[in-house]
Amino acid sequence: MSPDEFRRMGHKVVDWLADYQQHPTRYPVLSRVKPGEVTDALPLHGPNQGEAMEAILHDFEKTIVPGLTHWNSPGFMAYFANTASGPGILGEMLAAGLNANGILWKTSPALTELEQVTLGWLRDWMGLPSSWFGMIHDTASISTLHAIAAARVRRVPEARLTGKWPTLRLYCSEQAHSSVEKGAMALGIGLDNVVKIATDDQFRMDPSALRAAVETDLAYGYAPFCIVATVGTTSTTSIDPVPQIAPIAREFNLWLHIDAAYAGSAAVSPKFHWLLNGAEHADSLVTNPHKWLFTPVDLSILYCRQPELLREAFSLVPEYLRSAQDPRALNYMEYGVALGRRFRALKLWFILRYYGREEISRMIEEHVRWAQELSEVIAREPGWEVCAPTPLSVVCFRKAVSDAENEAILNRVNAGGEIFLSHTVLHGKYVIRIAIGNMFTTRDHVFRAWELVSA
Repeated sequence: MSPDEFRRMGHKVVDWLADYQQHPTRYPVLSRVKPGEVTDALPLHGPNQGEAMEAILHDFEKTIVPGLTHWNSPGFMAYFANTASGPGILGEMLAAGLNANGILWKTSPALTELEQVTLGWLRDWMGLPSSWFGMIHDTASISTLHAIAAARVRRVPEARLTGKWPTLRLYCSEQAHSSVEKGAMALGIGLDNVVKIATDDQFRMDPSALRAAVETDLAYGYAPFCIVATVGTTSTTSIDPVPQIAPIAREFNLWLHIDAAYAGSAAVSPKFHWLLNGAEHADSLVTNPHKWLFTPVDLSILYCRQPELLREAFSLVPEYLRSAQDPRALNYMEYGVALGRRFRALKLWFILRYYGREEISRMIEEHVRWAQELSEVIAREPGWEVCAPTPLSVVCFRKAVSDAENEAILNRVNAGGEIFLSHTVLHGKYVIRIAIGNMFTTRDHVFRAWELVSA
């Protein structure tokens, strides 16, 4: 592609994206295609001869876009939202064009150092210890896997060499995200050794039940090694009592990892610093700017108190990657599974600079305020019930009818194309969720969702 053609088609793509952001409701939020429909609309074999970009973009708009669920829509309130904000998109475009690969410091010094600086800014805004090491992964699932691996190597240093370890036990609440179990599966710890701790009436981990589980496992000869506490659970955004969990972790020398993938962004606002009370005693924490910090997917951050344990778990340097070491030349490849690393920090740097802490805080605070206002409205509505506290921007509720009828309500709303909501199950009952978090969602969208649900 010649520079002139790239420039001409680049303008077309940017114009399309600008129109998409200006008119985000032109498409139904939830795609209406049937399984296989996109596949059947595309040729079975790739072209022998190249095709014009105009034809490719035509097919993109005709076939691909209708087959998408539009996460960037203001009506997307099903899962924890993500927003492709303008500065984030521009940063992503530049990262793609530069095509830098941060294998080692020397392969792209600015990639490595901008990541350190940007994660330092965010760490300070969130009120986390200034000494913590940060690195970017794609998703919280991968960040959490790395934290569990570091916890394992602390408990069994020889594990990376022998592949053998005692029967390790990992603890999380029954409301914890499935990524904790997937991490245990991937690392060979096994699902049977993930101990689900009971929760209280607000769906928070019960510290007394945690202590009892650890003591029981020790009595039976198991090897407890890690606790995962959740700040902002997926179903209800409940906040595990980290200040009560941290002393248990210290007493039994267990690694404490905090899953703040969703709620960590809220701690950017000084009003929500309380969310991370006790986090200063943790060993690691994950937060996802691609959820509530208006960053195009994907970007997850793992913060770690003892990065040398990450390095012990993953460092393996073949001869062709050896380089002279300067104490300030960080080689991220030694701290995780991935060798190649995209320039993800660039888009986050753009976002933090463009909006600043005050504007980001204002948007997050608005989302929480709207959710809490809606929760109060639903609680007052005869025949409806709020099914969980609303500490942040998710409302869990249901109509006082059967599960099947609540499911029918949700399906009706989603089929309309204007709003997309999701569900969960709490205390054995089918519950509807409204999750606010997209930058383009307004209070009107939130209450329009309630209007459609309650119609």
